[in-house]
Amino acid sequence: MHPVRPIMTKPVSILRRSLLGTALLLATGIAGLTPAPAQAEATEVRFARNLGLGYLPLYVMQDKGLVEKQARAAGLGEVKASYTPLGNPTTITEATLSGNADFGAAGVPAFIIAWDKTKGNANLRGLAALNAQPAYLNTNRADVKSLKDFTAKDRIVVPSVRASYQAIVLQIAAEQAFGPGQHAKLDPQTVSLAHPDGTAALLSGRTEITAHFTSPPFQDQQLRDPRIHKVLSSYDVLGGPASFSALWTSTAFHDANPKLTKAVLAALEEAVAQIKADPQEAARAYIRIENSKLGVEEVAAMIAHPEISYDLAPRGIGTFTDFMARIGSLRNRPADWRDLFFAGIHDRAGS
Repeated sequence: MHPVRPIMTKPVSILRRSLLGTALLLATGIAGLTPAPAQAEATEVRFARNLGLGYLPLYVMQDKGLVEKQARAAGLGEVKASYTPLGNPTTITEATLSGNADFGAAGVPAFIIAWDKTKGNANLRGLAALNAQPAYLNTNRADVKSLKDFTAKDRIVVPSVRASYQAIVLQIAAEQAFGPGQHAKLDPQTVSLAHPDGTAALLSGRTEITAHFTSPPFQDQQLRDPRIHKVLSSYDVLGGPASFSALWTSTAFHDANPKLTKAVLAALEEAVAQIKADPQEAARAYIRIENSKLGVEEVAAMIAHPEISYDLAPRGIGTFTDFMARIGSLRNRPADWRDLFFAGIHDRAGS
């Protein structure tokens, strides 16, 4: 990746919390890539998650104390659940591998990479998908109508270069636009930034950042500015809706804490049911936890958008694994989406 000049943007509160969360997790020391031994039926469960509405079930779980509720119902007594927001999927994976988080939540491709790299050792596997939603590639350059209009001077923000949902979708789109073998054509122009900082840079128009491949609510905030327009949607690239995010844990934690893991899955189910039943209250939960200045009606409209669905069934996983295996990003090619997920959701209509 080409070097990028420092971006002088105003600090964003969400980013500050993300970086603080990273510091708190890493301060305890990441000595290796093997999770710390998990104690049977732990009395605390720690989540590391990315930012935005793709992780709304976790926001609702946190706001409503749903893990604690389901743990009590399972006879586990009082269980403490904590949630650390992080803006980089690679850091989230590191947190779960180091034992500083029990569950990680990030985009589907980042999860697939974590599953692949830990197969045969830590064995990270998915508990469930979280939702399906489109990610938009937005730009502040009026003359950019397609990927072919970007020049070598442009810089495109993604959450994590070559590892995030947006980075992998951009590779698929590049191959579609430029031909076979050209999936990495735009990789040198990508920059890793958390969504809030990327949004600030794009809206400022005063940096080398000219595009941002992001997600709700950040893409919606950007498009309110008349200088910003959408170049493409991930749904255009993938041929329709696909799971955006997933929640995973290590096989060691899963097997040592069967009741607690089932309680987490039950909490996810309850959170999804609440989101569907009352998008406005789900919006309030998101706003409360993020201390967001967005309005309830605005966020509720994003949650209820017809292109967005909250569902635990993994969808479109094969599209990612087939592509990533073909270009050499995966060492292990799963035969089926169930290879990546624990048996608790194998009865779902996944793909």
